[in-house]
Amino acid sequence: MAKQKAGGRRIVRLSGKKADRPLSRTSTLKPLVAIIMGSQSDWTTMQAAADMLEALGVPYESKIVSAHRTPQRLYDFASGAAGRGLKLIIAGAGGAAHLPGMTASLTSLPVLGVPVKSKSLDGMDALLSIVQMPKGIPVGTLAIGEHGAANAGLFAAMILALEDKKLAARVAKWRAAQTKSVALEPV
Repeated sequence: MAKQKAGGRRIVRLSGKKADRPLSRTSTLKPLVAIIMGSQSDWTTMQAAADMLEALGVPYESKIVSAHRTPQRLYDFASGAAGRGLKLIIAGAGGAAHLPGMTASLTSLPVLGVPVKSKSLDGMDALLSIVQMPKGIPVGTLAIGEHGAANAGLFAAMILALEDKKLAARVAKWRAAQTKSVALEPV
């Protein structure tokens, strides 16, 4: 395993066998996970989810789908996601952050919500918008910002690994490398 910086973030990548190499978001394999966000500015946060999925060899797609500015795109995307073979959706949004909840209301797929930091309330507005869902429309809510996005990618891989032994082995290998990378004593 090798540590690499991606967009200023340290990630642990699997290397070696062809099957262990990370997939790009333009991979020819059918995506299992969709990463959606409300605007281009959210990509700086949501890229951490993409980095994690790539590190674990999980094919994904990424799209801008605004709950407020492109409602028909949201409807078409979410209502057709399962039919296209997607297994999970990671949705990131800031401010009012209706994207994860609206996505969850339009699909039977699990939706992981990532609150994106905003200038006005530092992401707390997004966190509360995503976490406070009505009964019957769950959204698995992660931490605010890049750590939440990275954990969303890892959590998505862990869910998929329940039915994929090779992916489960890659997740275990990634976690072991993470553990090994932690120093015993400060330097």
